[in-house]
Amino acid sequence: MRKKLIAAVVLVLVAVAWYAFRPERLFIDNTVNETLAVPATAMAAEPMTLAQGQFHSNAHETTGNAAILSLADGRRILRLTNFSTSNGPDVRVYLVAAADVADDETVKNSPFIELGPMKGNKGDQNYEIPERADLARYRTVTIWCKRFSVNFGSAPLATS
Repeated sequence: MRKKLIAAVVLVLVAVAWYAFRPERLFIDNTVNETLAVPATAMAAEPMTLAQGQFHSNAHETTGNAAILSLADGRRILRLTNFSTSNGPDVRVYLVAAADVADDETVKNSPFIELGPMKGNKGDQNYEIPERADLARYRTVTIWCKRFSVNFGSAPLATS
């Protein structure tokens, strides 16, 4: 009876550890290749680049470009291109009120706007920016692991 109880406890602990760390994601890439969906009107202008920057690595190797685009219909989109980082559990895309983010503490201590869960750890992808986001204040894109409070990588944005 005691061996069965120990085996059950070990099994539960392994399941919890697997769920928390999701180790299979270290070996599985999720590639996304979204196009930029512009409004389909005859008068639609090309998107205007408001700010852009390149990713630098923090806790995980992260590369690619980030651009904030203004669409003809008034929406603003964060577009990641040639993007690559590590996969992980509960990874999010944040706009952070900082000139740059080189550590975890800056994200923890700065205001941020979450744009959503990371769609893929590789490829081109789009995230809608809320109207309330003041782009003069939120000047860095950060890839943030919410579960472990870790900054994978960041892209400081310079206005165009």
